[in-house]
Amino acid sequence: MSDEQQYLVVRNDEEQYSIWAVGREVPAGWYVEGTQGPKEECLTRINEIWTDMRPLSLRQRMEQAAAGA
Repeated sequence: MSDEQQYLVVRNDEEQYSIWAVGREVPAGWYVEGTQGPKEECLTRINEIWTDMRPLSLRQRMEQAAAGA
């Protein structure tokens, strides 16, 4: 059985990514990244762009700590 559902790649303020079914309202705090397509295409896109799994706030704190050291 093939999944014909179309998905969107979505991102939150912490630069964490997920997929969301087209036609459903994107939850508060999440924004459409721009990629739309089959599930596998969207997951491939996430693998390409989400190379650092740490939340943005943690990355920023670590950079500040490194700059102050």
